Amino acid sequence: MRHSLTPRPYRAPGSDGSGKRGFPPAPEPLPVPVMDNHTHLDFPTDDVRVDIAAALDAAEAVGVCGAVQVGCDLESSRFTVRAVDLDPRLLGAVALHPNDAPGYAVRGELEDALAEIEELAGHPRVRAIGETGLDFYRTEGEGLAHQRYSFRRHIDIAKRLDRTLQIHDRDAHQDVVQVLREEGTPERVVFHCFSGDGELARICNNEGWFMSFAGTLTFKNATNLREALAVADPELVLVETDSPFLTPHPHRGRPNASYTVPYTVRAMAELTETDLAALCGQVSANTVRAYGSWV
Repeated sequence: MRHSLTPRPYRAPGSDGSGKRGFPPAPEPLPVPVMDNHTHLDFPTDDVRVDIAAALDAAEAVGVCGAVQVGCDLESSRFTVRAVDLDPRLLGAVALHPNDAPGYAVRGELEDALAEIEELAGHPRVRAIGETGLDFYRTEGEGLAHQRYSFRRHIDIAKRLDRTLQIHDRDAHQDVVQVLREEGTPERVVFHCFSGDGELARICNNEGWFMSFAGTLTFKNATNLREALAVADPELVLVETDSPFLTPHPHRGRPNASYTVPYTVRAMAELTETDLAALCGQVSANTVRAYGSWV
């Protein structure tokens, strides 16, 4: 699919009349603004597409004042660089997703692709190399070697350019930690859509790695995430949507967008028995430490 930055028809949340397939209703605004530190504005959501300004306007209306647009391949990373120039509420991350890296390798294109990622990462509003990492759920065999090589190369780029490293970790906790320790990390590391348990959270606490919680925290079967949040250092906790995926309960299965962040933040406050405004302030400060200022 070709990505475009041209305006697209916008359907207000909950107004498209498509039942479960439509966007969830807008939540009550947060008392203190926070940022969605992982979204994919270029990904299609069924037949519902929004332009950048419309998506960020909907988020800002409920107290989500900014977002990090994340690239997964060359096309989406190029989109990211164009997008961050269009709206000051966006910062960017660029990378080759671990499930995409093997394809570039098989075609003999991986080195050129990594070189372009490094070039794109030089943009001043691109603050992270991500999402990169390991995924043992969708990739196997020879592809895993390509994943590991790509991951190590992304770590090197992040260190040399002083960019935050934004990690995709699926069914690969031990191996991700091993690679990070072997390579050495940049100053800032974010476990995007944190999927570990209390043990991984304690490792992140000890290493000073940020843990970003998504709508999965609100799922009924997410005992491991609730355990992790309970032990996570509050100064290392972030929030994200990974939209258009992982819509929080009770709207799981519907399209996701940055404006749903308050559902997850309220769940975080309830689970940790933390004042909502205080939690929002902490998450916001953490996000700025992770990516720098939006202004």
